[in-house]
Amino acid sequence: MIFSETQFNLFIFSWLALALCVFIVLMFVNAPYGRHLRAGWGISISARLGWITMESPTIVIMSIYFYNHFFIYNSGDLIGILFYLVWMSHYVHRTLIWPFRAQINKKKMPISITLFAIFFNSVNTSINAEGLFGVYSSYSDDWINSPQFICGILLFTVGFWINISSDNILFNLRKHASDEYVVPMGGLYRWVSSPNYLGEILEWIGWAIATWSLAGFSFAFWVIANLAPRARSNHLWYLENFNDYPKKRKKLIPRVW
Repeated sequence: MIFSETQFNLFIFSWLALALCVFIVLMFVNAPYGRHLRAGWGISISARLGWITMESPTIVIMSIYFYNHFFIYNSGDLIGILFYLVWMSHYVHRTLIWPFRAQINKKKMPISITLFAIFFNSVNTSINAEGLFGVYSSYSDDWINSPQFICGILLFTVGFWINISSDNILFNLRKHASDEYVVPMGGLYRWVSSPNYLGEILEWIGWAIATWSLAGFSFAFWVIANLAPRARSNHLWYLENFNDYPKKRKKLIPRVW
């Protein structure tokens, strides 16, 4: 660890400031991937390859910290194992399962987006891994019984279920549709345009609560800064491209926004 605890926290505050800037930019500029892909963002590669590559640091970096914590420094504890498993439950699915279930094998992704995501995932994972397994980590054995941990893990689980079940609806629609994009129905799509994003936001808010840390909060803040503008863009795209799109459907939060 090359930083003092104060320097580490100052770095996270700077990281949060960057998230706010990204949020403002994304409210005006759609990130060019998926349905918003467009020319002018440089060389493109396979979307599946780009996705797996850019998500891989989340597994590699967290696993290195976990290994060092448990096997090099002999500092193993149950709460560390549980946090590692929670993190990996999301990212093994996101990195190694989702890209093969989603129909993105023929789609493209700009290398610029892949590189930005690699940078984000590397920094974000390092911050959270340091918070969990670094010098200044201070979780006691009874943290597993704390209200923060219990409520946070429950919220993460609910969000994870919403995320996957919403993706399943999209997969099934695209599998049986002649067009690439169709209007999703069922589940939380009855109320919002991007319930998969809502699920992911709930996951990482749950993570922030369970870890009860500045590192965890910074991740939740970044997820909102990235996915809230994306949900808005998707909602407007549906309205522009489908005349029969449900007018009462909200962007991200049922009955609110």
